[in-house]
Amino acid sequence: MNRHSRVDSPNDAHDAPLVSNAADMHGTRRRDLEYADPNNMNNKGGIFGRWVDRDRDPIEQRIERRKRGIGRQSRPYVVWILTVIMVALMIFELVKNYQVTGFAFAKPASNPMIGPQSIELVSLGARFPPCMKFVTDVPPTFQINCANASDTNPLPSQICSIEDICGFGGFPTDTATGLKQPNQWFRFITPIFLHAGIIHLLLNMFAQVILSGQVEKEMGSVGFIILYFAAGIFGNVLGGNFALVGRPSVGASGAIVGTLAVLWVDLMAHWKLEYKPWIKLIGHIVNLILVVGLGYVPGVDNFSHLGGFLMGLICGIILLPIISTTKTHRTIVWVLRIAMIPVAIVLFVVLIRNFYTGDPSQACSWCRYLSCIPTASNSCSGTGLTVTTVSN
Repeated sequence: MNRHSRVDSPNDAHDAPLVSNAADMHGTRRRDLEYADPNNMNNKGGIFGRWVDRDRDPIEQRIERRKRGIGRQSRPYVVWILTVIMVALMIFELVKNYQVTGFAFAKPASNPMIGPQSIELVSLGARFPPCMKFVTDVPPTFQINCANASDTNPLPSQICSIEDICGFGGFPTDTATGLKQPNQWFRFITPIFLHAGIIHLLLNMFAQVILSGQVEKEMGSVGFIILYFAAGIFGNVLGGNFALVGRPSVGASGAIVGTLAVLWVDLMAHWKLEYKPWIKLIGHIVNLILVVGLGYVPGVDNFSHLGGFLMGLICGIILLPIISTTKTHRTIVWVLRIAMIPVAIVLFVVLIRNFYTGDPSQACSWCRYLSCIPTASNSCSGTGLTVTTVSN
């Protein structure tokens, strides 16, 4: 990509450039711009040193590397590993569905993503609040058709309770009340690895390999792992609070959209180093509109998108390597980094505590409309328990 560096030198002493000619690079120094050994701490000042903007390479070299698209590492190893795991789990989902129902794929009317039945996804770890806490409208004894039930007139043996469907050893019994108490908190995490079907998987993996791979190369694998899972988990926490409790949700979209948010942070932090930054900003805005708009399609969980984007912005500010060409810029970056750490912690704590209240959606009665447009075929009220998978 053909981008030109531009460094302003204001007269204010606080804005004095940290180097006199940061953008002046010559082809004779091309060898200096190749990837350094990531294990050589002498080159980069250590893992902590790289994070705190103490890269020992001259700043002009860092600017030129950025212009050429060279990040902390040359390959997105974590993205590749995650993609392989998710493809393998998709195959496992289909095999499991075949073993239970005799068919690898559910009927298109039940799952248009070309994948297993929703009940099977719940049994494998989809986000489903009745498996995670006691839901008054959908208690553990609530009965629905099992995965192998016939469409009409199911046999008594084909009727399952919520506890049966949730699996993973069932629920413990509350000693005080004697009632089953759902406690599968890990469903904030496991949905990231599952997908509703082949179409859902292909769309997410395409975005993950292209977009998330770019971000991992820029941030490095350690920072990327923190970003990816923080965004993905927070998207599920937000959805658990405000989405309809009876709609299962799976997918890595929250984590992937979190990596999209990092590109916003990168653009804003390096605005003066970008060639025609407004063009890139317009592209980011269009992408965000498409992502949010897609979240209103029935069966798609917009809360995972919105939550992932918000946490991606926060983690991007904290973790993204940022080139500061003035002392003022560096100070602003550090103030924001420090401020965003408690913000992230508070958001997680407040929303997780709210999730475990009786009805978390009461904290924001209108929030459900961030992921749902009420129509004749898409109710935004009630439990939503049709056991139709929501992908994210």
